[in-house]
Order: sequence, then structure tokens, then C-alpha cells
Amino acid sequence: MTSHHFNIETIGIVGTGAMGRGIAQIAAQAGLAVRLYDTNPHAVAAARDYLADTFAKLAAKGKLDEPAAKAALERMTGAHTLDELAVCDLVIEAIVENLEAKRTLFRELETVVGERCLLVSNTSSLSITAIAAACSDPSRVAGYHFFNPVPLMKVVEVIDGLRSDPAAGDALMALARRMGHTPVRAKDMPGFIVNHAGRGMNTEGLRVAGEGVASFVEIDRIMREQAGFRLGPFELLDLTALDVSHPVMESIYHQFYEEPRFTPSPITGVRLAGGLVGRKAGEGFYRYVDGKQQVPDELVAPTALPARVWMSRSNAAARDAVIALALKAGVAVDEGDTPAADALIVVAPLGLDATTAALDEQLDACRVVAIDTLFPLDAAKRRTLMTTPATTREARDAGHALFAADGVPVTVIRDSTGFVAQRIVATIVNIGCDIAQKQIATPRDIDLAVTLGLGYPRGPLALGDALGARTILTILRNIHAVLGDPRYRPSPWLARRAQLGLSLTQAEAADINASNEAPQ
Repeated sequence: MTSHHFNIETIGIVGTGAMGRGIAQIAAQAGLAVRLYDTNPHAVAAARDYLADTFAKLAAKGKLDEPAAKAALERMTGAHTLDELAVCDLVIEAIVENLEAKRTLFRELETVVGERCLLVSNTSSLSITAIAAACSDPSRVAGYHFFNPVPLMKVVEVIDGLRSDPAAGDALMALARRMGHTPVRAKDMPGFIVNHAGRGMNTEGLRVAGEGVASFVEIDRIMREQAGFRLGPFELLDLTALDVSHPVMESIYHQFYEEPRFTPSPITGVRLAGGLVGRKAGEGFYRYVDGKQQVPDELVAPTALPARVWMSRSNAAARDAVIALALKAGVAVDEGDTPAADALIVVAPLGLDATTAALDEQLDACRVVAIDTLFPLDAAKRRTLMTTPATTREARDAGHALFAADGVPVTVIRDSTGFVAQRIVATIVNIGCDIAQKQIATPRDIDLAVTLGLGYPRGPLALGDALGARTILTILRNIHAVLGDPRYRPSPWLARRAQLGLSLTQAEAADINASNEAPQ
């Protein structure tokens, strides 16, 4: 396969829906000539009108000066037939997510465009190699996956198919930067980077809800206010809508041959069948009135504090934090080796459920409450408390009162391996590590793609480093030991780096040395 140099000045866009329009907008603003084509000629005219309106609004807001807005619109022309894309240096396909439809289009495009024209797909879930197989020259076919809305979501995945010329990907990377976007490079694997990494939050949130641990709203509150994410899993699912996200969950699960880490949930299947798809339908995991999310009021915390508190010694850092909170609330601390008969018993497990933590230390499960200390208790905007199935109401309320005494809201959940935040965050980190282990993308690109594409506060690898790779490894190993579910088996990337005390963003040292020595 000979490597080419690709020079891109004129681009064709096939499909003028939301994605096609968004790509056209950023390309025209970057000074590229754009040709729009759609099988429906009215759609092309509508797209041009929409973009004229968009540029006018940007100019009115002062985000684009008038001459630049006018010039951007003038660079955009409609194409009535595919033949009119013959002058293009690049054609981006943004049509329906259907493999045969895309292959048919690419076959046809190949007969129209010049041999130095790149053919790329904006697919989010189909194999680039499979699309390219329809072409006589698969070396010029690649993936160029943008996110909706394109002008605001400043990341694009550049995907190399098995037969793609690396120079094609290089040209797409450079073009993305010219259009003001951050490119990330990925191998042709199901879900690429972002849709692959996004499995952690949604599937694990659904798993927690499916086990009856906490309600949708409680899980969202914990992930937002305790773990620091912008949206919880169910708010996110309502935003993307289940008619989009449920098929993606099923597709990635089956494409990875029923990998347990990606198991979808019957919860979304049932809700999709009932039309409760999310915000756009007025009802999903939440109800929406005039577009506003309806959230139930939080229960008022009990105020009757425990007589005294006995804190497990199994987690020294957690013990200090809990004792500090108890003393601040004016509650006596029981320093005995075993808890006194009237003491509230507090444990702070990593990955274990409250039941296992109580039995491991031969504690009275009726008086045990567990507190999640993965995120610092003193800095948290929310705390999560967990009971065993035997915990009395009196013990539960005393624990709730204690941890809410300084005004921080507390969510009380049923017993769960790894609470809520621990298990969702550990799953996010673990899947990110597995993407690195499979060499689908570099550690840097994985974190970049996730922060920009999913809006997480940190990428999965940086998040693992911030919380401690060893801590994440302990959480996963303990969940795995209690449940026996292969879903929680730690990625080798995580396990090795945690044991060696290396950053999760660290590539193999030998590879780093080799690349430093390679001739420039």
C-alpha cells in the first residue's frame, strides 16, 4: 500500500441532518469550500437556510464578524447529484446508521471522485473496515466521528480501518485542528473510544438500580454531588434518549461477543418499549413539564444522634475522618476493641457490601451502617450511607443524623458491593484501562476523548490516578470476590500499574524509550 499526501480544500457532505449541517458549519467557518448533497433535494435547501440563519445569529452575537459570516455562507453550495462531488478532496458521509446503505453510497462515490479524494464515514457504531470493504481502494476510507451538536462538541474521533492509509488519518487529524476541533485517534473497534468508554456510567448505574440499591434520582444525586460528575447516569440517558442509547448498548455488547462488562439492562428495554425514552418525549427516568425536569423533594434528615459511635479500624484514613465528624457533632467515640452494647457501629468498606464488612469483623449487623469514603467526607457535597438487611431503623436513622449533622445531605441506600459511587467510578476507570490495554487508543487520547466527548470531570485514567489505582483495584477485586461476576474483573492494565505504583496514563516504559530513540 503506497502512502499518499492528501491536500484538503473542498469537502463534500452527504446527508444534511443535524450532523451533516454541523460539520458543514465548522468546515465553512474554517475556510473550506463545502458541497452539500442529500437524496432529498429539499433537505439541501433547508440545510443551507438553517446555516444562513446560524451564521446570522453568530454575527448578531458578535461571535463571527459580518464579512466572515457572509464568506462562510458563500463557500457552501448545494449539489443536486453525487456527480457534483467530483471536485471534492474529501467526502464525509453522514447518512442513516445502516451498513448496507453506507456501503452502497461508498461504492457509488468511488466512481465519481478523483483517486486522491478521501472517503470518510461519520458512523458512531459501524466498522470502518466493513464499510471500506465495499470499495476497490479501501486505503482512502477512514472514520471521522463527530458528536452532536458538532460546533459545541469540540472533539472528533479519527478511525483507522484495517486497510486505511495512515496518511489519510494524518490528514484528517490536521483538518480537525484547522476546523477548531481536537482530534483523537482510534483503532476500528466497536464504540471506538467515546461510546466504548461511556459504557461504565450507564450500564453500572442501571445495574445499581436493577439491584434495588437506590432510586434513579438517588443514584444521579450521588454521582453529581458526591462523585462530581456534571450529570448522573439517568439524567444522561434522558438527554440522549433511550431510542438512541439502548440500541447502542445492545450493539456494543453483541459486537464484543457478550462481554459481561457491557451487559445492557432490561430496565431500558422495558422503558423503550413503553415510549418513556427521555426528555424529548416528556417522560423518561424523570417527568418533564415545559422541558423542566421534575425531581422529588429530598427527605428531611433525622436529628436524633447516636449515644456513641464505634468505628472499624480496618480503614485508618476513613476512621480518622469519621471520628472527626462524630466529635464535631458532639457524639462520644467508643475506643474499645469491640463496640459497646449501645454504640452505633460504622464501617467504611472498599468494594465490599456492609453485610460482608460486618461479618468479616464479627460485628452485630443490626447496628451496622457503612459510609462511603472514596471521596473525602469533609469536602463532599453529599455522603452515602448504606445499611445491611439486618440494620434496625433506629441504627439507620442514628447514622443518617450523625453524617448529616453538619448540614451535608446524606443518601441512605440498601446494601451494595461498592456503594454507588465506588462501583460506577471503578467501572469507568476499568473500562478506560481496558481500552488502553487493547491499544485501541493512546492513554492521552482516551482521557481527551472522554473529557471532551462525555463531559466527565476527568478522563478515566486520570480519574483512577486521582483516587489511587490501588484503591480502584481493591474496590474491583472485592466486588468481584463477593459477587463472582466477571464484569468486575480488573483490567490487566490497571492491575499491573497499581501493583508497580505507576500512573494509569503510563505507556510501557520500553515503548517510551524506543520512541525517544527513533530517528525523527
